[in-house]
Amino acid sequence: MYFNSFHFAVFLPIVFIFYWVIGGKRRSGQNLLLILASYYFYACWDWKFLFLLIFSTLLDYVCALYIEKQNSRRGKLRWLWLCVGINVGFLGIFKYYNFFATSFAALLGGFGFQVHPYILDVILPVGISFYTFHGLSYSIDIYYGRIKAERNFVDYSLFVSYFPLLVAGPIERATHLLPQLKTKRNFNFEKAKEGVYQIIWGLVKKIVIADSCANYANEIFNHAGSMNSLSLGLGAVYFAFQIYGDFSGYSDIALGTSKLFGIDLLKNFNYPYFSRDIAEFWRRWHISLSSWFRDYLYIPLGGNSGGKGMRIRNTFLIFLVSGFWHGANWTFVIWGLINALYFLPLLIFNRNRKNIDAIELKPNWEAVRTLFSIVITFALTCFAWIFFRAENLTKAIAYIQRMVTNGKFQEQYFTIERYNYELIWLLLGFIAFEWVHRYRVEPLSGRWSWAKLTVCLAALFALGVYSDYKNFIYFQF
Repeated sequence: MYFNSFHFAVFLPIVFIFYWVIGGKRRSGQNLLLILASYYFYACWDWKFLFLLIFSTLLDYVCALYIEKQNSRRGKLRWLWLCVGINVGFLGIFKYYNFFATSFAALLGGFGFQVHPYILDVILPVGISFYTFHGLSYSIDIYYGRIKAERNFVDYSLFVSYFPLLVAGPIERATHLLPQLKTKRNFNFEKAKEGVYQIIWGLVKKIVIADSCANYANEIFNHAGSMNSLSLGLGAVYFAFQIYGDFSGYSDIALGTSKLFGIDLLKNFNYPYFSRDIAEFWRRWHISLSSWFRDYLYIPLGGNSGGKGMRIRNTFLIFLVSGFWHGANWTFVIWGLINALYFLPLLIFNRNRKNIDAIELKPNWEAVRTLFSIVITFALTCFAWIFFRAENLTKAIAYIQRMVTNGKFQEQYFTIERYNYELIWLLLGFIAFEWVHRYRVEPLSGRWSWAKLTVCLAALFALGVYSDYKNFIYFQF
């Protein structure tokens, strides 16, 4: 069930009404109704994988109880490793087995050994990377004593499978979400209105921006061999806005939907393309994943407590794992490596925490430097996105080679009956609109809210009718 589908447009109001009219009298009723709605939501993708979700939930629930029950550190660690091993094992089988099997066969083939690996003919369960990380963070927090093990199975099941965040995040923490699920929610009109505004803005990002960019980006990447330097450069830019509009749009819809039920989710995006360096970009992009890797991998590895060599090692490891988390393809690993290399100078010269203040532009030379930093950071990000978008390394390298050697900067007419530059004006308007509202959670509320809302609804109606892209990019992860 997609957020931008008619099915969801019917599902959400029904759940909302039942939640506040029937389930709203007691917390247990609210949670039970949400867990049933969440299981139905997930079963709409593939009901067979619903049993995998329930098994994963039950595993983490039981392991957490035994982790807390143990008196010795060794006993706690034994149950933690059991939980981590089974969870990562399932993730590895479904997401990475074929990749490792074919890569190992190719490696042996390079030495003259012909190997025909057994390939699993299974589809990737939607959301498995996200709900696996929910469970892992919960078990690790129990191990370190950051939170008590949850005894109520319905409450814990809702934490793992809450439908707004189930298939593509944000990656929640038990310390943040579980306390909200343990208290009765009362209807708040202002929060619900903010949620509706955020849902609409998320749909604008997805349908108006991401889907429009997808038309151009797909045309350019799929026919890169016939494109000139201008088109290829624009293709990288269009994909950058496609993935941003697609994923941050999903996150906005998820956060807005959750607000309708009186529950706040972790913020996942904070206008990342206004970042002044790569370190700031990663503090603004997919925040819940970046902070997850920081808290559950980077810090346990030593974090910043060791010397600069350890910090560099840990940083590269985090970026490589983050790239591999996104998909079983060497392109994602290289994408992570490129971002690590971008980050390296900032780390060496202790400038990775330089740009943590809000962006203020005053009429002076400092504003020119800030804008230049933003443009350079965006250009570096677009270059890395080429590897993220390409089907394989060969195509990514060929794309870059043609982009930098073709040397032609002429307009091209596509088979989609559009010129390569025609999307630029829409993107410039979108950038200006986000820049003006960069301090807000969502830009539709506040001054001129009805005018902004009218324009957004008109754009959704005008472009949504012709949108062929229902899927969200991060569903594949």
